[in-house]
Amino acid sequence: MSINLQKGQKIDLTKGGGGLRRVMVGLGWDEAQQGGFLKGLLGGKTQTIDCDASAILCGADGKVISREVKQCCVYFGNLQHSSGAIVHQGDNLTGAGEGDDEQIMVDLSRIPSDIAKIVFVVNIYDAKTKNQHFGMIKNAFIRLVNMENHTEICRYNLTENYSDMTGLVVGEIYKRNGEWKFNAVGQAVKEASRLDALIKLYV
Repeated sequence: MSINLQKGQKIDLTKGGGGLRRVMVGLGWDEAQQGGFLKGLLGGKTQTIDCDASAILCGADGKVISREVKQCCVYFGNLQHSSGAIVHQGDNLTGAGEGDDEQIMVDLSRIPSDIAKIVFVVNIYDAKTKNQHFGMIKNAFIRLVNMENHTEICRYNLTENYSDMTGLVVGEIYKRNGEWKFNAVGQAVKEASRLDALIKLYV
């Protein structure tokens, strides 16, 4: 049975030897209706909001394992970590449709020893140029699925007002005392039109 998490809530993933090994991290969102009558009156055309999900890889000190983006991040420009333990399933440019918009596969048994925390973030690509922000997004969530039996472990729905924010630190899988845990973060970042801005939080 899936657990619905609140902001800041943590759960154990591997404690007790439950055999959890492969996890799918699904992130989803929908574009909120924009403009209405005013949009039609002005003849405006809204641009598609391109949200990108990424994983930032950190060591036990909470800092990125490398200053090189393709070594410390798994994202649309680097879909797989060199270990093969963390694999991004590809970029969704629109967020259209139900369910997960982007998925990142994590094999907990294969994560290299220098990685102690995987931070899952979402940013709006080119948000500043397009004048877009997360106030234009609704139904954002992160969920974890046990890939051995395809059952949902937990889900965190982001319900706060994120107007004027262009990046979100959604959640993190981290290792403590030899066990993997998940933390529902929900931290907003004002300017994150590029992934670099989110990486800087962990440098």
